[in-house]
Amino acid sequence: MHADENSDGVIVPEKRPNKEGLPSAEAVEGRTPPKGNGGETAAARTLRRDTASNGLIAVRRAARQSKIVRFTALLHHITIDLLKRSYLSLERDSAPGIDGVTWQTYGENLEEKLKDLHDKVHQGSYRARPARRTYIPKADGSKRPLSILCLEDKIVQQAVATVLEAIYEEDFHGFSYGFRPGRGQHDALDALHAGILRKQVNWVLDADIRGFFDAMAHSWIIRFLEHRIADKRILRLIAKWLKVGTVEDGRRTRGVCGAPQGAVISPILANVYLHYVFDLWVHRWRLTKASGDMIVIRYADDTIVGFQHEHEARAFLDDLKERMRKFELALHPDKTRLIRFGRHAAKQREKLGEGKPETFDFLGFTHFCTRSRKWGTFVIGRKTIKKRMRAKLLAIKIELRRIMHDPIAKTGAWVKQMLKGHLNYFAVSGNHPSLWWFFNKVKRLWLASLKRRSQMARLSWERFIPFVARFFPPIRTIHPLPCHRFDARTQGRSPVR
Repeated sequence: MHADENSDGVIVPEKRPNKEGLPSAEAVEGRTPPKGNGGETAAARTLRRDTASNGLIAVRRAARQSKIVRFTALLHHITIDLLKRSYLSLERDSAPGIDGVTWQTYGENLEEKLKDLHDKVHQGSYRARPARRTYIPKADGSKRPLSILCLEDKIVQQAVATVLEAIYEEDFHGFSYGFRPGRGQHDALDALHAGILRKQVNWVLDADIRGFFDAMAHSWIIRFLEHRIADKRILRLIAKWLKVGTVEDGRRTRGVCGAPQGAVISPILANVYLHYVFDLWVHRWRLTKASGDMIVIRYADDTIVGFQHEHEARAFLDDLKERMRKFELALHPDKTRLIRFGRHAAKQREKLGEGKPETFDFLGFTHFCTRSRKWGTFVIGRKTIKKRMRAKLLAIKIELRRIMHDPIAKTGAWVKQMLKGHLNYFAVSGNHPSLWWFFNKVKRLWLASLKRRSQMARLSWERFIPFVARFFPPIRTIHPLPCHRFDARTQGRSPVR
């Protein structure tokens, strides 16, 4: 097929196929069809919708019109204005990279610095610097490697990520939720809840890719990007960031595979990688091989797949393992589980003498089969993962010990802010027992900390109660009715479809 390049730097085929792309995944998951202007797609939301440039809107429109066009000229979209908005979107209090430059320091003479950075990027003299390697503890006791980039690298990466999102937000499937503008963990949780309740799901596959961010092959990343990106300058920038490596204890290690966790560009690269490795494949598998109901929810590299039939679930798992091997990935043998789950799981397991239905963890919650107290019908129970709560309580205990002698009002304000953050995420319907348990533990930790202060050694529970009333926020459900929320976000009014 011959192709021509238009004025926007887009390689356009002479004739597009009649059926471009793949059908949306929403209908298979039980989504309500879009209404009104559902055919229109929102502008990229990495920075702000109202700041999206006309050029990027044109790019997104071209990507929407055809799934096979390749963009030959993208670097000119990296403007000083986009670099400024990228800078303003970064975390103000994030740790500096190896150059020691903070967000506040870079803000001095900002316009001059951004102009110089813009010139270096467009003249080809921009050089990526290695990231500072650090480690953060995980709930299971292990440590997750984290790469802390220099501020200018963050700015350029954010700008490039904004350009890439203008293209790939038109390609990504509806069941992909991680690291996407306008989408979050609770959207994925709502989709999972609605899918299991509305479809005949009897088996759930909880799939975990072993060390995904560290295992992505650089060659595959570039090959996948080349399906849509023909601008060699953008591809060279991404290759630089992948290969520049890290500095740890004064020693530099170059990147040979994987995308650095903590890098601004890594989330969009991860989504592109899994779009071609998993999303397109699983959508085709569902259309061609599944005879029963099948739901898919993916948040970054955490994936839940539900099946009606056991034989299809086991066949899918075998095919998925083979699919991962083709692209230098592997499922974690201990964290990947296929379990009986759904409205019939309790009766079926009881008949087989297997006890209560098994549970699975997804996005901070343990999901389990239970029944409504009022109606006796099947519902999906959700509670905060216990080991995560224990890990957080340990961190709170250490912090309370550190600030033990601070004024009570100051410590109480910190406790209040921390508990509000906990509620903002974990206050879902049905999770009140976990929230009460967590709040009570925090109360006792703070009381114990106050008693260590010599002047308050005899502080009783009765005298402590006013502190609780003053600084502990009320426990209430912030994320109710997941099926209603799911429907509201998938009916044309949704900002993401």
